[in-house]
Amino acid sequence: MASLSDYQILPSKFQHLTPFSSSSTFRLPLTLKPNSLSSHSRLFLVKSSQLSLSDPLQYHPDSSNPDTRKSYIWVNPKSPRAAQLRKLSYDSRYSSLVEIAHSLDSCDATHEAVSKVLFGLGENVVEQDAVIVVNNMKNPNTALLALQFFQNKVRLVREVVLYNVTLKVLRKGRELDRAEKLFDEMLHRGVKPDNATFSTIISCCRLCYLPHKAVEWFEKMPDFGCEPDDITYSAMIDAYGRAGNVDRAFALYDRARTERWMIDAVTFSTLIKIYGKTGNFDGCLNVYEEMKALGAKPNLVIYNTLLDAMGRAKRPWQAKIIFKEMTNNGVSPSWGTYAALLRAFCRARYGDDALKTYKEMKDKGLELNVILYNSLLAMCADLAYVKEAVQIYEEMKSSGTFQPDSWTFSSMITVYSCNKQVAEAEKVLNEMVEAGFEPNIFVLTSLIQCYGKANRTDDVVRTFDRVLELGITPDDRFCGCLLNVMTQTPKEELDKLIECIVKTNEKLGNVVKILLEAETSEEHFRGAASELFDSISTDVKKAYCNCLIDLCVNLNMWNRACELLDLGLTSQIYRDLQSRTPTQWSLHLRSLSLGAALTSLHVWTTDLEKAVESGEELPPLLGINTGHGKHKYSEKGLAGVIVAHLKKLNAPFHEAPDKLGWFLTTKTAAQSWLESQKFSEQVSG
Repeated sequence: MASLSDYQILPSKFQHLTPFSSSSTFRLPLTLKPNSLSSHSRLFLVKSSQLSLSDPLQYHPDSSNPDTRKSYIWVNPKSPRAAQLRKLSYDSRYSSLVEIAHSLDSCDATHEAVSKVLFGLGENVVEQDAVIVVNNMKNPNTALLALQFFQNKVRLVREVVLYNVTLKVLRKGRELDRAEKLFDEMLHRGVKPDNATFSTIISCCRLCYLPHKAVEWFEKMPDFGCEPDDITYSAMIDAYGRAGNVDRAFALYDRARTERWMIDAVTFSTLIKIYGKTGNFDGCLNVYEEMKALGAKPNLVIYNTLLDAMGRAKRPWQAKIIFKEMTNNGVSPSWGTYAALLRAFCRARYGDDALKTYKEMKDKGLELNVILYNSLLAMCADLAYVKEAVQIYEEMKSSGTFQPDSWTFSSMITVYSCNKQVAEAEKVLNEMVEAGFEPNIFVLTSLIQCYGKANRTDDVVRTFDRVLELGITPDDRFCGCLLNVMTQTPKEELDKLIECIVKTNEKLGNVVKILLEAETSEEHFRGAASELFDSISTDVKKAYCNCLIDLCVNLNMWNRACELLDLGLTSQIYRDLQSRTPTQWSLHLRSLSLGAALTSLHVWTTDLEKAVESGEELPPLLGINTGHGKHKYSEKGLAGVIVAHLKKLNAPFHEAPDKLGWFLTTKTAAQSWLESQKFSEQVSG
């Protein structure tokens, strides 16, 4: 017999934990995982509500059940007979029940096959045995048959627990339809669902990516007298967010922060996505910081979601910071990480960072998809990375996995077109047609731009005719391209292009015709231009106005250029070109074309002359801001053109050493120059 040194009677407040049957079977506390019972028997105090989402199952004997209304003991792990006693304990029984569960997973889904396996349990099967067997199963087909077997063979006191573990098996297989039918069966049998029932079905909805269903089940809980616990509430932040009920998701999140709920990584990821979709990118970062403040460690999903949000926010610098934090925290980047980084850098035109990320992906053997290749090529087209674009294009074709699509060809034609490489652009066009893609409006627009830069006006007209033959309706961007080509076309060939423009946009063609007729009155010209700008979309108004002014400057029609600039200012097409403070008057040219910038400089100097003539006091400094970049696919930037023009005018503006793109002069130097300009005009007059 066992001595008192082997057993110790527990105090009454702990006696609900471990049943001791009259047949000398020692029942130790149960969890879902057999490994949770170590060689030293341990007690676990866990609320029954924790059965819900992450699921360790805790069995709680009911005092009304004669099978479990027993004495309770604790096995002394230091006893020399501990090993022998454990053999008599429920630990050994548990292992055999898990083996039976595995056998059920692999047997045929028939009543006969399931019954044959379960008869191995013997005659004295208790409710606890049934719960453990089903809870350790994975096969939903045989689990439902096992449920029926136990319902017929075992006296069930808390049948809802057996239903809940069966629902868990259905959740593992993402069998939501069958879970809902099983719920209906519960009600038909008079079994009242509890919190675990609903939380299991709700989590099944989440696994099936059906957030609206999760919301539907959550909102049923009060009808059955069930009060959600904080785990379920936290899960519903994710469900409401995915279902589009943003206000409800944020309300629960505010409550979660106040009551310090445990929120899982999936929910944090959803919150970041919600903020990202609503354009609140600071909110994305706030969730990330709050998560860290709560002691929760961001995982790969969180990092990837955040990187994607920063990419859409066009905040590549923050994407770089987050990526560095991620690697410093020991989280290895995945394909999704690099893809999010690459999209962020390409969207923001961070060329060097994008190419570095691309190289790193290639070095690690990570394949790019067509979308990522196209993002890279579009960026190269915008940044004039011709050599890099050609290399990426060839690597894409040689990958054998992803072949170019219409956007790929379009980007490459744009790359070559902007660099005046006509033969190369035509070769890609032929490849596009051979691959089965018809050239679209974007491709043909780029091709027209290419011919225009190469001064091949007849090819421009031929391509324009092809657009009409294909039944493509020219859009505002296409018309703008034709207008831009006119600014690069010799005067004697402009008539060929005017006919094309008239066919695409009659009002634009009318403005160009009037512009070239020097005898037309200013009022007539201004009226036609106003009518044009009122008829086109806002996003192309500045481009049209820039091109028309460039055309005037090329034809040495400065009065027309000034009229267009004035119209652009009064129509709010151009804003904030000039600024005045007590210490500095400035001219801002960085958003203008070359012709529009020269015209603005001409108007500004005229305004300065008038100010001096009227006795107005000039400020200590005067400045011109050209920006420090250069035009794409051009060796000469705006700053270079303005510097050359200022030298021609003998203007005393000098590049500021501490402010890139700024040219400054003093009040004294400016007054002296303006007076000399006035004197020169009088002499020439």
